[in-house]
Amino acid sequence: MDAGPRGPRSGLAAVSTALLAMSRRLEVRDVLRTIVASARELLDAEYAALGVPDDHGGFAQFVVDGISEERWRAIGPLPRQHGILAAMLHQDAPERLADVRKDPRFEGWPAAHPDMSDFLGLPIRDGEETLGALFLANKRGPHGFTDEDEDLLSLLAQHAAIALTNARLYERSRELTIAEERSRLAHELHDAVSQKLFSLRLTAQAAAALVDRDPARAKDELQQVATLAAEAADELRAAVTELRPAALDEDGLIATLRGQVRVLDRAHTAQVTFTCDGVRALPAAQEEAVLRVAQEALHNALRHSQGERIEVTLTRRETGGAVLRVTDDGAGFSPPTVRRAGRHLGLVSMRDRAAGVGGRLTVRSEPGTGTTIELEVPGG
Repeated sequence: MDAGPRGPRSGLAAVSTALLAMSRRLEVRDVLRTIVASARELLDAEYAALGVPDDHGGFAQFVVDGISEERWRAIGPLPRQHGILAAMLHQDAPERLADVRKDPRFEGWPAAHPDMSDFLGLPIRDGEETLGALFLANKRGPHGFTDEDEDLLSLLAQHAAIALTNARLYERSRELTIAEERSRLAHELHDAVSQKLFSLRLTAQAAAALVDRDPARAKDELQQVATLAAEAADELRAAVTELRPAALDEDGLIATLRGQVRVLDRAHTAQVTFTCDGVRALPAAQEEAVLRVAQEALHNALRHSQGERIEVTLTRRETGGAVLRVTDDGAGFSPPTVRRAGRHLGLVSMRDRAAGVGGRLTVRSEPGTGTTIELEVPGG
C-alpha cells in the first residue's frame, strides 16, 4: 500500500528511526536484516536486498525483504557476483535505472524471481573495503526513484557501514572472549584434578605391585584408589559448575541460545531452530541452568535422535520464570529406556541443574515419535 508523500518532519523521524534500529543490533545478521527492512520502508519500495560478498565470486550472505519465504526458496541458491549485482560492488556511485530489465548487465535472474522494473542500488563501503551492496526495486508510485531517494539511500548506507563494522567487531570480540574462556577452563580443570589424578595413578601402581605378595595391603590401596577417584570427580564437577559461560554475562540467555542454535544449524544436516516468546531476562542462576540443559538436550538430539528437525523454544510462564523445550522428530525411546539411559543421556545432570534453581525437568518420548525435554524454572 502506498504510504503517501512524507513531509520534512515525518521524513526526518523515519530516518531517525531507521538509524536507531541499526545501531541497536549487535549481530551481523540482525544488522543486515534491519538495514534492508529500513531501506525498503524508508524509500517505499516493493523489494529490497543486501548482499555481502565472499572471496569466491559469490555472496556469503544475501538478505531480502518483500519476498515471501516460499518465493525465496523457489528462487534457489544465493546469486553470484555478476551483471548488475557485480556493478554495485565495484563502483562508488549509486546506480539508478528506470527499468533494470533493459540494462545490458541484466542477466542470470532465476525464473521464480519477481518482476522488477525501476531500480536503485549502491555499495556499502568502509573506506576502501566494500562491505556489501544494497538494492531496491519497484518504487511504489508512478515516478520511480528520485534524486531525494538516492540521497537518502546514500545517507543510510553510510550509517549501515558503521553499524556493520561495529557488529563485526562485536562478533570478533565475542569469539576472542570464548577462546579466552576455553583457555581459562583448561587451566581450571588442570589445576583442579591433575594432582588427584597423579596420586590416583601412583596408588593404582602400588596396588598392582602388592596383589600377589600382600593382598590385604593391595585391597587397602584399591580402596584408596576409589576414594581418590571420587574426590577427583567432585573437584572436576565443582570446577565446571563454577564456570559461568562468558556469553551469558555479555549477551544474556536469549542471544546466547540464538547464537548457539545458529551455529548448530549450520554445522549439522538436521534443521535446528530457536524461538522466544515473551522472555526478556532471568536471574543469573536460572539463565545458566536453562543454557546448560539446552546444550545437553541439543547434544543428545543431534547425536542420538537421527531426527531431521530440532526445535528449541523459550516461553514465559504466567507466574514468572520461563519454560524451555527442546523437541526433535527423531527415533524416540520408551520410558524404561529413558530410566536406564538416564546417566548416559545426561538426564541426571539436567535434573540436578533443574533442582538447583527450584525448577522441574520433564522428559517425554515414545519410539517413533521423537523426544521433548522440558525445563520449567521460576523467575526469581
